[in-house]
Formats: sequence, C-alpha cells, structure tokens
Amino acid sequence: MKNYISILKKSKLFAGVGDDEISSMLSCLGARLFTYKKGEYVFRQGEHINDIAVTLEGRLHVQKDDYWGNRSILAEITVGELFGEAYVSPEGSTLINDVVAIEDSAVIFFDVRRVITTCPSACRFHSIVVQNMFFAISEKNRKLVQKIVHISKRTTREKLISYLSEEAKSQNSASFTIPFNRQQLADFLSVDRSAMSNELCKMRDDGLIEFKKNSFKLLQ
Repeated sequence: MKNYISILKKSKLFAGVGDDEISSMLSCLGARLFTYKKGEYVFRQGEHINDIAVTLEGRLHVQKDDYWGNRSILAEITVGELFGEAYVSPEGSTLINDVVAIEDSAVIFFDVRRVITTCPSACRFHSIVVQNMFFAISEKNRKLVQKIVHISKRTTREKLISYLSEEAKSQNSASFTIPFNRQQLADFLSVDRSAMSNELCKMRDDGLIEFKKNSFKLLQ
C-alpha cells in the first residue's frame, strides 16, 4: 500500500499532507486496498456502503442500466479521485448506481466514520483531510451540475456542442481528447449512438469540428 503514497499525496483528499503523515494515517483511517480487472464491479446498485474510496490505478465508470439494458454513464472516476461519499449515511442509504472498472484498476477504501471523527492519536493532519473531503465533494457537485447542463439541451447537436465546449475550456485548448469512446459518449450524453455519430459527421461537414476517434478540434 505504501507504493501508492505518491498518488495519494496528489489526490484532493490528501492535498497538503506529507508522505510520512499519509503513511501513518492509513491505519488510522482503516485503509484497505483492492484491485479489479476490467469489467469487474467495485460497487453494485442496492449495496449499502460505509466507505469512501480513491482510485489509485485505472479508470472507473459510475453507470446505471435500465430494465432493458440501456446504459447511462453518470461520471468517470480517474486516478486520485474520491468516490462513494454520496452514499454513506447513518440512515443506511443504498447505491442507486453501479461503479465498474473499465480498465484494470486499484482502489483504496477508507472507513468514513474514521475519516470524519478525530482519531485517538489526534494526528494533526486529520482536520485537513476532513476539509479536503468537503472541497472534493463540492468539486464533484460542480461536475454533476455541468453534466445536467449538457443533457438538458434539446438536440443531440446542442448536447455535443455543450460537452465539447466544456472540454475545450477545461483543457485550455481547441484541440483535445475526451475519455470516452463513441458508445460511452452516447451513454454519457443520453443519446442514441447512431444519431450522435451522424450528428458529429454533420458538424464536421459544417466546419464546426474535426475529429478522429476520441481526439477533437473545435474550429472557428
């Protein structure tokens, strides 16, 4: 587990905490490390969890399938990102989504009760971690609001323009790559894949974009 200290240090949860302090806090926070093969479930809909988690390797998708197998991708979780915090509560809320590894991944879990409660040793960086968790949750809420902005658009073109514009802004470049393949992008934007692919071609023909696989360039 100590091999991942450098990754944890770069995560939002441990921002401002040194290597030695993180190492000493792992036991305090009830840390457990698990690995997952591509396609394996980290969490399943209906489960009750008492942990928050940070991705150390790979990528995860928060997704939901309906009765007929239609999939919606709600979010992608990359290395260093916190997840699980939305479903830990004393009332026993259960997961309404699945969390699935889309690459071979490693995840570290922390007992949320130990995170939000000062430990017996009263480590001086514990309060920083609690503060960091609050800010990380705020950032995730911002991303969720932005996703709602994308999918609330009326047409497939408007959804694509909204999403691609936001990616260009966040990457500070008119040329950028996105973390989704075509099916995943359609699932993320809640549109039909064929209709979306057709619209991308129309946008290219209209001189709005250039693209190859998951690389895009926005044109004036």
